[in-house]
Amino acid sequence: MTVSERAHELAIAAAQAAADKKAQDITIIDVGDQLAITDAFVLAAAPNERQVLAIVDAIEESLLELPEKAKPVRREGERGGRWVLLDYVDIVVHVQHTEEREFYGLDRLWKDCPTIPFVDRDLVEADASGSAAAE
Repeated sequence: MTVSERAHELAIAAAQAAADKKAQDITIIDVGDQLAITDAFVLAAAPNERQVLAIVDAIEESLLELPEKAKPVRREGERGGRWVLLDYVDIVVHVQHTEEREFYGLDRLWKDCPTIPFVDRDLVEADASGSAAAE
């Protein structure tokens, strides 16, 4: 893994914020060996423009609440709400409408890069409470 600790922290926090807003198909790609400009891409999708923007807002709020606050140096695509890019230097977050996610296929484009595991904490908690109830 080539991502810095900071990039890993930001990527996981961004992915969790996206998951909290019901983003779909969340993926973290380690692009550090391929790109000099960033360590990781966080990809997330939503079925409509309003949800894309809600996910973007949640990610920004979440990263501002970290002990070492993070603000994007650049924010692109917000007006259309179909593909919003948040550039945090260490990571770049792409929140796309489901149709754009399928059409542009960033996952396929970067398929040779390793992914960073992410599991929604709500799913982990649900599994844990389901296991406890079954016992």
